[in-house]
Amino acid sequence: MSSKTILIFDDDTNILEICSIVLEDLGYQVAVSETSHNVIERVEEIQPDLILMDNWIPKIGGVAATQRLKAHPVCRDIPVIFLSANHDLEKLAQDAGADTFLEKPFDLDVLEQMVEECVNK
Repeated sequence: MSSKTILIFDDDTNILEICSIVLEDLGYQVAVSETSHNVIERVEEIQPDLILMDNWIPKIGGVAATQRLKAHPVCRDIPVIFLSANHDLEKLAQDAGADTFLEKPFDLDVLEQMVEECVNK
């Protein structure tokens, strides 16, 4: 079992709950945040191995939050999976500097596989 930590930024409590249950069952430590305004502080506090970032998270939004992470020396090497139901998700993820993306609603098996690939790079 892994003892890696995943930090999820999403304002949808259902998504947070489902992802937390699935990822904890796989052996990950999971931390959550429903806002993105303090993204750097949260990441420095939690020190995750992977970040799941929702596009529509309150305050600054997923693109700006991810850009802040990728511009920060302590946070920039942490992989980010960008999550959204947007039709132009691939472009948003690229603009944000995310490592990869996953379209909502997503299959939990695909989430598990993507998480495994990102934390074991």
